Amino acid sequence: LPEQAARMKKLQEQDKRQKVEFRKRMEQEVSQFIQATGEPRRRFQPMNKIERSILHDVAEVAGLTSFSFGDDEDSRYVMVFKKEFAPSDEELEAYRRGEEWDPARAEERRRLRELAAQQEEAELERGPAPPGPPNDYKDKYRHLIGSDAAKAAARTMEANKAYGCVPVANKRDTRSIEEAMNEIR
Repeated sequence: LPEQAARMKKLQEQDKRQKVEFRKRMEQEVSQFIQATGEPRRRFQPMNKIERSILHDVAEVAGLTSFSFGDDEDSRYVMVFKKEFAPSDEELEAYRRGEEWDPARAEERRRLRELAAQQEEAELERGPAPPGPPNDYKDKYRHLIGSDAAKAAARTMEANKAYGCVPVANKRDTRSIEEAMNEIR
């Protein structure tokens, strides 16, 4: 038991030492990133949850913006942005989808959205559509029923003369009403 406690303490110290070393390494990388003038953002290698939290903390202390991206634990990575190049919502959304950020494509999407909004406004100005269904419901089901199915069915329709009459053989209780009432009494 004492050996186990000593081994546990040694592992904890080793783990703590590794975290301190990792933090120092990340502080160096972040300071290099800050000094690199032409680099607005830096993507770090995938790392575990604890390492990511350390990196987020280092970035926050350095006055940078940081985000984690990636789906599963093994492939999650951190991207650090300089404040003046903070990412837009569209840029963050692209990274979340696992795509590379392309400002030209984003500009094209923005123009398309504006065009769609203008078309929508023009439709609203035109006024509401006339009331009533846009098409005949029979057209929707013509491929199922054909065009003369109803007429053919109406011609062959005959009334069932035995409708409502049940043969005695199909009835469960063969007693008359009087016999049933007498039994109940």
